[in-house]
Amino acid sequence: MDVKNQRKQSGNLSSKKSVERDHRYWIGGYSVIAVVFLIIYFLLKSDRVFSESVRSLLYEKIALGGFCVFVVLVVGRFIELLIVKNSQSKTLRYTLVRVIRLVTMLVTLIVVVTFLFHNWYTAAVSLGLISLILGFALQVPISSFIAWLYIIFRTPYRVGDRIAITEFKGDVVEIGYLDTTLWEFGGDYLTTDVPSGRLIRFPNSLVLQSAVFNYSWPKFPYIWNEISFDIAYGSDFNFVETVLKETTRAELDPEMAEKIQILKELISQTPVDELEIKEYPFVSFRTNSNTWVEALVTYLVEPKRATATRTRIIKQAISALREQSEKVMFPKGDSR
Repeated sequence: MDVKNQRKQSGNLSSKKSVERDHRYWIGGYSVIAVVFLIIYFLLKSDRVFSESVRSLLYEKIALGGFCVFVVLVVGRFIELLIVKNSQSKTLRYTLVRVIRLVTMLVTLIVVVTFLFHNWYTAAVSLGLISLILGFALQVPISSFIAWLYIIFRTPYRVGDRIAITEFKGDVVEIGYLDTTLWEFGGDYLTTDVPSGRLIRFPNSLVLQSAVFNYSWPKFPYIWNEISFDIAYGSDFNFVETVLKETTRAELDPEMAEKIQILKELISQTPVDELEIKEYPFVSFRTNSNTWVEALVTYLVEPKRATATRTRIIKQAISALREQSEKVMFPKGDSR
């Protein structure tokens, strides 16, 4: 386990260094271009290099504007580099970088408008007319962008979360300005909750119209899972309950029992504090419409490990129950 964690940390460190190196390359490239624009601007201002016919106010504006634009890009990339170096959370780092890039884009647009127009009144009127036209033509993208702001500040889900929205289910791999990308689990060809290999892209505006089911709540990133075992009426129910509890507890994280207390504390802070939380894991029984009893074991598990955990519990539990055939009888017959 330690080796696996070390490999994971080593991989994360290597990926982080690669991202930092890319940012340094971008900063260097933008800086060079900014210096080039600045040199061109001073050359245009000087009457010793270019003739008066070549020199013009427009060219000077373009050169100075280009310099300012690339200075903004350098500052933006530098801030991103600081975020990448100092942030320990991938999710927080992803969100902050997205916000910085949006701010950089807006500042760049303001710089361009400032140098293109003589005054802000003309720019405001021009942008107002353009915005009015685009507002009618791009209603869905605009609503998706507003939904992106909602996702960033209200965080119904984050990168890495497992969610379900309408008919889509998957792990969030990217939250763009206009759409969200999921790595689907389950789907049309699988009955389990393992990744199907397909990507799902849906507009962010869907978040404002539909319920979002998040299986990765940061305060309590676990879900209850349930397994049903069919046994005959003549079985020793107390023995079955003991075996299912022991095998389930053995296959789960030893610290998982402490999560029950965390869940109780979280619920106690809400209006539903009277909700009864059973001990972990717990076993219940119910009669089936046929000729057997269902023994159900319920336990906490991480959503992305639910299938593998369920498989291990079923194997161990059935093996332990079959060893005591005089206490545990399984239903027989055609109805089985």
